[in-house]
Amino acid sequence: MPNGFLVFAEMTNNQIAPLTKQALGIARTLADGKGLSVAAIVIGNNVSNMAESLAKFGADKIYYCHAPELENFLDESYAKVIAETARREEAKYILGGASFIGKELFPRLAVMMNSGLVPDITAIEWDGDNLLATKPIYGGKAIVKISPAGPGPQIVTIRPKAFPEATENPAKTASIEIIDYDDSKYGARAKVLEKVKEGGQTVSLTDADIIVSGGRGLRDPANFSLIRELADALGAAVGASRATVDAGWIPYAHQVGQTGKTVNPKLYIACGISGAIQHLVGMQSSKIIVAINRDPEAPIFKVATYGIVGDLFEILPKLTAKIKG
Repeated sequence: MPNGFLVFAEMTNNQIAPLTKQALGIARTLADGKGLSVAAIVIGNNVSNMAESLAKFGADKIYYCHAPELENFLDESYAKVIAETARREEAKYILGGASFIGKELFPRLAVMMNSGLVPDITAIEWDGDNLLATKPIYGGKAIVKISPAGPGPQIVTIRPKAFPEATENPAKTASIEIIDYDDSKYGARAKVLEKVKEGGQTVSLTDADIIVSGGRGLRDPANFSLIRELADALGAAVGASRATVDAGWIPYAHQVGQTGKTVNPKLYIACGISGAIQHLVGMQSSKIIVAINRDPEAPIFKVATYGIVGDLFEILPKLTAKIKG
């Protein structure tokens, strides 16, 4: 089978990240249309179990590079490993997720491989032998179709939840090749000195099907308890506007928007968020948006599926109680 796709596999809590399953799914669909192969690469420490499970989600061949030096993500090291593997595999197309890791990794990889990069795509198709990707621009006000240019492999990253996850096939097998780590070849000039765990949330924003977000309309950081109670009742993640994060009401890990996380849940509930363009960029592709705000002219209502004009301090407790039954 001719060489085709190389998918960078990310981990979440030592499991295949949902975004990686989405990338494998679209890579498999595209590859099958051209009779191409799909390879995957996983990098880290003690990742052999994850490497074996990638086959079940569509990979024909799996590369993995593991070493204590790769325990923490460093874009320089990871890009070097992927670039060499892509050349060895003669991959024509490289896919990954538009995650925090992807946003650091793939621009460096594109420069390293003299490749075109189209990030944060929401749809993709073939245009002859070239990938034709669709992505929003200008804060979601327009949609553009782009083909990656350049002599190197075509590189695209996919927006979280824009594509379905690959269907698991327990009977699928793949060949596995170990990449021996060599610090003189793959080492990075930067080093991770300390890792600080994000706290206060068990559901990842980018993976969540439901997000309840709070804004300055909460008036006080203590009132985020209303957001958390509703989120707990729904099994949702807690999001926040930049204004509340800048004010120190809630950690940055919860920030949704242009300078925070881009999310695409099935349901997004915005409470006391006016709807600055920077926030809308990060959430307006949500399947259903419910806005709760006492200002009927708030911009958030322009993108909302359902709008409630009213006092969130009255609405949220009643809504939470109703859901809890």
